[in-house]
Amino acid sequence: MHGRWTSRGLFFALAALVMVAACETVPYTGRSQLQLISAEQETQMGAQTYTQTLAKEKLSTDPVATEMVKRVGSRIAAVTGLNYQWEYRLIQNDKTVNAFALPGGKVAVYTGMLPVTRDESGLAAVLGHEIGHVVARHGGERVSQQLLVNVGVESTMAALSIGNPATVQAVGSLLGAGAAVGVLLPWSRQQESEADHLGLILMAKAGYDPHAARDLWVRMGQQKGASQPEFLSTHPSDPTRVRQIEGWLPEALQYYKSR
Repeated sequence: MHGRWTSRGLFFALAALVMVAACETVPYTGRSQLQLISAEQETQMGAQTYTQTLAKEKLSTDPVATEMVKRVGSRIAAVTGLNYQWEYRLIQNDKTVNAFALPGGKVAVYTGMLPVTRDESGLAAVLGHEIGHVVARHGGERVSQQLLVNVGVESTMAALSIGNPATVQAVGSLLGAGAAVGVLLPWSRQQESEADHLGLILMAKAGYDPHAARDLWVRMGQQKGASQPEFLSTHPSDPTRVRQIEGWLPEALQYYKSR
């Protein structure tokens, strides 16, 4: 009995050491998070998921709207400090009010989001939020949490590389990919708030008035009901969220310079 408990104690001690060693700090907020996969592995997962997602979608042929997505995305990406091979796509689907950004800088917006964002500042609020998830490595954090109770990194990467449907859907959901991947997993309340916070700072640094984020979420909240958009199924918009954004606005405005 004594030996068994000693072994269990050693296991938990080693597990605790691994978790401490695997802790990283989220930029701007300073929160500690668990990361069991490298940034390179997370980027590879993001690229593979992006390819699988776009293969099931139709891209928009609207040159003006497509260029706007690239322009806004590029301005925000430029202030992240991340040396990624950024890509931006506008997906033709007017019924889907959604957008996502995957690890490694793979960004997509559905055309159904544009009537809600209304203009570049509104779109910057959405992309700032989504790219905020990437900056904070929320996808890697969720994959890491799943790996603690599931299969290892190597088997996950191998299954992704051969396009295993179940793995593609599971990893895509964890990384926050679009509707084509399958059922989206909601971000945690903490991750959502963090992405809101980072999104405000990123859009402000990119030269977009962060007040537009508050206005966007008010509009999103007004869309709740029988025809609730997909964006709200994983990104709940409520008075608490708006109040939090209002509280972060003074900080974000310190970074804001109109272009």
